[in-house]
Amino acid sequence: MPKTVDLPKELEEHLESYVAAFNSHDAENVNSHYTEAGIIVWEKGNPVSGEDRHAAIKEFLAANQPRIETDVREAYVTGDTALLVVDWTMEINAESGEGRENLRGVGLDVLRKVNGVWLYAVDDPFGEEPRD
Repeated sequence: MPKTVDLPKELEEHLESYVAAFNSHDAENVNSHYTEAGIIVWEKGNPVSGEDRHAAIKEFLAANQPRIETDVREAYVTGDTALLVVDWTMEINAESGEGRENLRGVGLDVLRKVNGVWLYAVDDPFGEEPRD
């Protein structure tokens, strides 16, 4: 049986805020959850940062109208750095343009506390294979 992970309140609030922004397809709000140099690896082996990250997030949200749910499997916090292992499921528009499809994965995320706020430094949703 999976163990419940207790996150520091501020980190838990960051994750809740990120999921809400993601599910509302608000690209600017999603981008506000990253450090200035933060990277996304939403396509395996293709890390993206800066203006390219902003554009990729905006395009993904607009094209796919995603709905994500997350469950933190593991969390490790030391000082101003956190590592999260996150099980996620997502519903997106099907590539065929007809209907929706479901995705799932395990994210390995590194967050940094900047000016008292947790922000993604690395967002890798395909960091580990999902459990069966």
